Amino acid sequence: MKRKILYITGTRADYGLMRSVLFEMVKNPDIELELVVTGMHLMEEFGMTINDIEKDGFKFHRINAKFDEDSKLSMVKFIGEFIKSLSELVIEISPDIILLLGDRGEMLGGAVVGAYLSIPTAHLHGGEITSTVDEYARHAITKLVNIHLPATQKSAERIIKMGENPDNVFVVGAPGLDPILGEKLVNPEKISAKYNLNLNEPIILLVQHPVTLESKKAISQARETLDAIVELEKQTVIIYPNADAGGRKIIELIKEYGNYPFINTYKSISSIDYLSLMNISSVIVGNSSSGIIEAPSFKLPAVNIGSRQEGRERASNVIDVDYNKEEIKNAINKAIHDERFKDTLNKYINPYGDGKTGKRVTDILSKIKLDNKLMNKKLNL
Repeated sequence: MKRKILYITGTRADYGLMRSVLFEMVKNPDIELELVVTGMHLMEEFGMTINDIEKDGFKFHRINAKFDEDSKLSMVKFIGEFIKSLSELVIEISPDIILLLGDRGEMLGGAVVGAYLSIPTAHLHGGEITSTVDEYARHAITKLVNIHLPATQKSAERIIKMGENPDNVFVVGAPGLDPILGEKLVNPEKISAKYNLNLNEPIILLVQHPVTLESKKAISQARETLDAIVELEKQTVIIYPNADAGGRKIIELIKEYGNYPFINTYKSISSIDYLSLMNISSVIVGNSSSGIIEAPSFKLPAVNIGSRQEGRERASNVIDVDYNKEEIKNAINKAIHDERFKDTLNKYINPYGDGKTGKRVTDILSKIKLDNKLMNKKLNL
């Protein structure tokens, strides 16, 4: 019988990272793949990205849990609503494995449901260091799940130090690299025409999310970045932030800057377009993990602002700055114009893998023994 794997997706970000992995699973004759779609995917203000999943043709189940307000309380309520609905759905469809990625609330909810319903769970991108509530959630998920699929050896070592069984820890690389290294991106001329960009001039890609512990400062922090962009007057693609507390405030601020002719803003961009934009950009700016994980494979400089990615393993493409207009401007200019810095970009290897994560994950999840030894977790210290 086929092994039924249920992947949970709540944002354009996790879906974009996992898309190639999911297609790899569909090709495997021993796997039956289904998705749970929830959260930001169902929200018009964030691009209604459930439409992208429909276009890709995956079988999915919709759970209508959303973020009703721009607050921390809304984040908590979302997790509660999601757990309630997911537990009922899981009982109905009876998956063999629940698959999770990263540190968001829907992933934590999936880990809780799997643990209490005695269903094996697998987790990608565990063992990484970031900041704020994302850090709590990521490591809580690690302690709840059964199969660990970290991106790097350092992350695997951290998971084992947390008391997890080394026999259930498999270094697979970062799934976001698979389409970069194994899928044909959109031709530079076509992607630049689609987004009204001039390939002969510098291109800035801006993605800045709110930081949960700093949500009251979200507007002032984002304003520093946007003011830097205005003063530089370089063509910029801005993508809306996520729905965490402070996200809607940043969106309203972005709208104030929409009249500048060199700024183009988007609620959401498909994963293939996003990667294709990274391929032609001069620098990625903000605090998205894509500046840390995917950008090195494009030899793309990343101006990483603030604390959101603090502690995450990184390559030398990253320039860390504070929420300060002048620092941000100087870093962007360095990324675009400093030839010595740009020369260093060709000399490093991305620490997050080789673009073969999908094959590794599919092989592991199709073959791993699902027995009491896997499920009966104990501290391995």
